[in-house]
Amino acid sequence: MLVNLAYLLNQPTGTTTYALNLLPHLAQLDPCFLATPASGLAHYTPVPTNLTAEYGMGGHVRRLLWTQFQIPAIYHQQTRSQRAASLLFSPITEAPLGTRCRFVVTVHDLIPLRFPTLSRPLTWLYRHYVPRVLAAAEHIICNSQATADDIIQSYGIRAQKITPILLAYDAQHFQPLGLIRHNYFLVLGRHAPYKNIATAISAFAKLPPKHPYELWIAGPPDARYTPQLQTQIQTLGLTHQVKFLDYVSYHQLPILLNQALALVFPSLWEGFGLPALEAMACGTPVIASNLASIPEVTSDAAILIDPHCDQALMAAMATIIHDDACRKQLSQAGLQRAEQFSWQATGQATVAVLRNSL
Repeated sequence: MLVNLAYLLNQPTGTTTYALNLLPHLAQLDPCFLATPASGLAHYTPVPTNLTAEYGMGGHVRRLLWTQFQIPAIYHQQTRSQRAASLLFSPITEAPLGTRCRFVVTVHDLIPLRFPTLSRPLTWLYRHYVPRVLAAAEHIICNSQATADDIIQSYGIRAQKITPILLAYDAQHFQPLGLIRHNYFLVLGRHAPYKNIATAISAFAKLPPKHPYELWIAGPPDARYTPQLQTQIQTLGLTHQVKFLDYVSYHQLPILLNQALALVFPSLWEGFGLPALEAMACGTPVIASNLASIPEVTSDAAILIDPHCDQALMAAMATIIHDDACRKQLSQAGLQRAEQFSWQATGQATVAVLRNSL
């Protein structure tokens, strides 16, 4: 089996975290990994290093071309050797089309299709390339029932071809650290409209004036949208209370979560919602959207709000500030909910799908 890891980032986001946590479990299938040194693998077949999102749109284009023309050559070369390749597994929704390669792909979300103004090139891919990949796939893995429903409704793929497998978190990394809670609410997510950061800012602005709390926004900026958030903050007079942290490293994230009053996660759509799970695993109260996959992740262990209503989000923030009992209950419920997720279970379920497709 070939495993395509050409997309892995040096600064991990959700899709990279997903793949890296699957690797120990995939080893039992004796795979050949297609990767760069960023993967940290001891044994792999090297691929060009300029195929990732870190190289902008050019990186995406080069990776798609490499996927279409180079992976089939490697696949068929493996097939002719003693180390036969009878399946390609791609942990993202990319695979060579019109070839004899058999493949399984993972769909993380259909955000570019659901919010087409985010990025025209990605929207084009999700309208014209992704449906062809899914139609040709031996099987499709996705990370929530909400994403499975999106695939069925958007592309007409039959449900029997799709297996939802929930993601997980590193229990050795994300856990209560016994740190003192500070006076900030934390928003995690890149600066994109569907992350709904503007509503979090509006809700924070509705809290009583001169309160001592802060809103920390952690995530990569975007030249198209970050200036709008900065203007909103200035207009609302929140310059000294709202803090941009940019990208937060994997090492720093548990500390940031452990010291926050609560995670504020008002996303308009998520394929899974990993930050909510990681926050619960740290014992940090979660205020989250009631849409898409997020209720699948949090169940009743979070305050779920309508993400279009800044008044509801403000009320949830006020509850966190003033209700000690609620805060403690959410912390305990979050820890108990997080215990139901593990990469061991995710890995075993993924291997079972791949074995059935070999």
